[in-house]
Amino acid sequence: MSAPSFSLVGLGPIINRWKYFVAGAVALAAIVSVVVSLLLPNVYRSTAVFIPTNPQTADPDRLLEDNTQMRGQLELTGRAEDLDRAITIGESQPVAELMIKKFGLHQHYKAGPPGDDAADNYVLSEFSSNLGIVHNERDAIELTFSDKNKILAATVANTIVHVIDSVNQQLTLENRRTVLQLYRKRYEYLSTSFENSRRELVGARRHYGIYGLEMQGRYMAKQLIETEAALRKAEAGGGDVAGLRRALRGLTRTDGGNLINLESYVRGTDSLNMFTTRVADLQTRLIAARSAYETAELSIKGQLSSLYQVQKAYPATRKFKPVRSLIVLGSVLAMFVLSVLFIALLELYRYHRPTATPTA
Repeated sequence: MSAPSFSLVGLGPIINRWKYFVAGAVALAAIVSVVVSLLLPNVYRSTAVFIPTNPQTADPDRLLEDNTQMRGQLELTGRAEDLDRAITIGESQPVAELMIKKFGLHQHYKAGPPGDDAADNYVLSEFSSNLGIVHNERDAIELTFSDKNKILAATVANTIVHVIDSVNQQLTLENRRTVLQLYRKRYEYLSTSFENSRRELVGARRHYGIYGLEMQGRYMAKQLIETEAALRKAEAGGGDVAGLRRALRGLTRTDGGNLINLESYVRGTDSLNMFTTRVADLQTRLIAARSAYETAELSIKGQLSSLYQVQKAYPATRKFKPVRSLIVLGSVLAMFVLSVLFIALLELYRYHRPTATPTA
């Protein structure tokens, strides 16, 4: 005779025959799961949300281009490379080791003294499992940390955000210092050039006797016209011709004895125009260079943040895990399934067990 086949419908009578066994197993699982779930400590999770910015926008050479660029260092970029860089920094081992040392996690996790390979690996693994850094759908980064101590969880999360910001700033700090040195050298060079050009201009004014081009030109023209007119009248009417001629020579020639004369004025006009233009140009560039240097120095000393923190991590008001009701329900359901499977296999074995044939 062929052995009877089993189906899900056929499990009803089997469960009914083994109902006390199934009920006892399920009750035992419920009791054990309740005890275990009550012994499990509460774990709290704190979350910090931030948006990284492009560290290049905080460089002094870009900050000084115009006011728009200076505002740009506070704009939110949300670029993929900025997000990946922040996540990579946060998940790096140096950051983990810094947090482990700073908050004494060897003692907190009861792993043993630092320096032991097994203890160090355990603490590092535990820390990594409690840390989560993800890029959400709004182009922000959510950094979470879980721990039995709600205050410690929030403190660690906020500290990691601060470390990410600090490391992000370090990526461009050396370049920013180099730029600052260039601004300083440029300012010193222009300052020296301006002082030399100013001295050359003063020397040229003394050499040519020119202290004001426009006013002095008008004065000389007026004096020349008046002296020459007086000379013509003197020649016609017997005045002091010799004296007027000497006065006219002093006004027109360098060897005439006058400090201010037409010959020196004509020769020095071009030179003074060139010196004056150069001094004015150097003065404008020097003022701009000084402003650039001061702004660049302020930029570095100010330590501009490389991220915008949307939300700080706060101590959680509700536990993250364990979900005790789910643990009990899952344990009871798993025990029921295993019990049914066990009795079904046992019944199947009985039906297929060969019967011994009697011997004559």
